[in-house]
Amino acid sequence: MSVFERYLTIWVFLCIVAGIALGQAMPGVFRMVGAVEIAQVNLPVGLLIWVMIIPMLLKIDFRALYQVGRHWRGIGITLFVNWAVKPFSMAFLGYIFVRHVFAPYLPAAQLDSYIAGLILLAAAPCTAMVFVWSRLSGGDPLFTLSQVALNDAVMIFAFAPVVALLLGISSIAVPWGTLITSVVLYIVIPVAIAQLWRKFLLRKGQAAFDAALARTGPLSIAALLATLVLLFAFQGEAILRQPLVIAMLAVPILIQVVFNAGLAYWLNRRAGESHSVACPSALIGASNFFELAVAAAISLFGFDSGAALATVVGVLIEVPVMLLVVKLVNASRPWYEAGLK
Repeated sequence: MSVFERYLTIWVFLCIVAGIALGQAMPGVFRMVGAVEIAQVNLPVGLLIWVMIIPMLLKIDFRALYQVGRHWRGIGITLFVNWAVKPFSMAFLGYIFVRHVFAPYLPAAQLDSYIAGLILLAAAPCTAMVFVWSRLSGGDPLFTLSQVALNDAVMIFAFAPVVALLLGISSIAVPWGTLITSVVLYIVIPVAIAQLWRKFLLRKGQAAFDAALARTGPLSIAALLATLVLLFAFQGEAILRQPLVIAMLAVPILIQVVFNAGLAYWLNRRAGESHSVACPSALIGASNFFELAVAAAISLFGFDSGAALATVVGVLIEVPVMLLVVKLVNASRPWYEAGLK
């Protein structure tokens, strides 16, 4: 893991402090930034999100889709957990914790928005960081690549319908036009740009491609952190009034991570897949494409929404929680392989 990736939680915490401080010191500047938008798309944030997402998507080789059949059971479990379980379990957990358990301690006007942010987070399976988690757990690299490529292909078509369905079930109004615009801006166009750029770089040789990945990786994280500073500048007032809101939103996210990772891991064991397949299958079900979730939340509900804050909580706890999951799957390898004999 790079220094940025390893200490992502610390950088996010520093962004919280910096964003809140700057927002309180220069509210007029951030109101001006928030007003620079076209068709509900904030242009500075849109640019930052492209810089954030495109380097992640540059790593995806859609030619790996032909390998999907090699481990069809593991792929099937990945798709089942990511699209049939994960978003729905998060919606259920959001309903339990946000609308009931923590409702007396959260701002009533933001309850629906918090649930919407949790749904957006769960409906975006991990794209880039799963390569790190897979490597740390000894995952099969070809299986990891093929499942990420397939998930990205599915996400282009499934993200908007799944989000719209769950928001509708949760009685949260969502403008279809804005949702489709978000999918086009933050999935379709970045995927197309990344794949064209990937082909161009690979024509120049593997060394040129690797060098481009090394250069753009820090830019991607820097763009994420700049987006978080902007977001917390808008969220600062609400957080200062109720500083425990981040901890309360983290509870359903943590439960969802453990549940989905454990379910995918157990199902792969039952299906007879190797440990090197079960690990990335479980880890992609636990992790999130939080860059997309943050972008969609801002586009749909705005900088100062509970939805945007909920997606950022996912960024805050991503690295420590996923490192814990990696440790658990590594430690349980003897138990896992004993069940395959």
